[in-house]
Amino acid sequence: MTVLIKIAQLLLSLSILVIVHEFGHFLFARLFKTRVEKFYLFFDWPFAIFKKKWGETEYGIGMIPLGGYVKISGMIDESMDKEQMKQPPQPHEFRSKKAWQRLMIMLGGVFFNFIFALLIYVAVLSVWGETYLATSNVKYGILTDSTGYAMGLRNGDKIIAVDGEKIENFYAIIPDILLNEREVITVDRDGEIVDIPVRREFIPILLKNPNIIDARIPFGPFVISEVAAESPAATAGLSAGDEIIALDGNPFIWYDEFQSYLASHRAQQVTVSVRRGEEQKEIMVTPSEAGILGVYRETGNILELSTKHYNLFEAIPAGISKGWKTTGDYLKQFRLIFAKDTKGYESLGGFITIGSIFPGKWNWQSFWNLTAFLSLILAVMNILPIPALDGGHVMFLIFEVVTGRKPSDKFMEYAQITGMIILLGLLIFANGNDILKLLRR
Repeated sequence: MTVLIKIAQLLLSLSILVIVHEFGHFLFARLFKTRVEKFYLFFDWPFAIFKKKWGETEYGIGMIPLGGYVKISGMIDESMDKEQMKQPPQPHEFRSKKAWQRLMIMLGGVFFNFIFALLIYVAVLSVWGETYLATSNVKYGILTDSTGYAMGLRNGDKIIAVDGEKIENFYAIIPDILLNEREVITVDRDGEIVDIPVRREFIPILLKNPNIIDARIPFGPFVISEVAAESPAATAGLSAGDEIIALDGNPFIWYDEFQSYLASHRAQQVTVSVRRGEEQKEIMVTPSEAGILGVYRETGNILELSTKHYNLFEAIPAGISKGWKTTGDYLKQFRLIFAKDTKGYESLGGFITIGSIFPGKWNWQSFWNLTAFLSLILAVMNILPIPALDGGHVMFLIFEVVTGRKPSDKFMEYAQITGMIILLGLLIFANGNDILKLLRR
């Protein structure tokens, strides 16, 4: 069910973004009296699921859910309609319009995606505000893995600053280190101030596994809030309200110690000591192959979350600022992707990676935040100077404006084909990375 919810959110989000993007092209085309022959969500090859013609435009939903398109008359695009281009230019066609008008039509999709993202951020901040875990509220210190230990971090370290700067949001620390090439993490370790250098050799590892730190929380009181259906805990008879005291008679101070014990006893029977009402029970449970019992606990009262609330007038500048910062951070990632020593290209992901960022339970705040983020990604990716993308058309239009020479239709055909091959290669590479990651698990 979790996977289906993720898929549903991904499809809905991408569908909204494709419609917004293509509507940007459509609106500017109509503004300059350019005929739009088709407006499609998804690609209508080999045929359309739904189509209907209103006025000069055919609207529809295609079979292939990899995006969408508007077919603008007199333009070399995904449809590769060569027959139309053999005819003399007509006043209503794209190729008959002035260069600056064609430029606006091509930038319309990117512009709408960017504005749409800012509007979402403004709306989300005004409705829900912004909730995060402040670094200062991580009162039990961090929990880290083997990569963190190799870097010099230790469980229980309290992060004070990165390159001398305090980072308000705890979960923004690792992204900040990666994007801004930070060099030193300063921690409080049992009252002693320790500077930990961020060595360049760890950047490729952090790109693949950015979740090397989490907030450490104590083990008790561990009161079960929910038991997953058909889980080892449900089979054994554990229920909501039970308080787990120990495993095989071993009490724990920290929750990660409890997790480590289960991981080392995966698929092996353990004795779970629980307090149920006034009595204590010993229940035999066999953890799953992943070392999981299938129980949930409430952790919201252990670490205090911070929430910034905004009225509409406060949310407008805050939402715009968040959109600009998110765009800037995304652009910084290109430096990591193309740097030889970081091997950032190995972290590129496709639809599985995108889908995995959505929560397993439907949450409108998360959905709209992620949709805004994807809208900015779509805007940035589409403005790249690759033929077949908006940025490729913009590149040729700028060439025309600067030189006064318009590329031939034949050249544009070959450029479009080249761009589509490049995009197909990138699509295969990114989704291939996803498949490799799944196989390596």
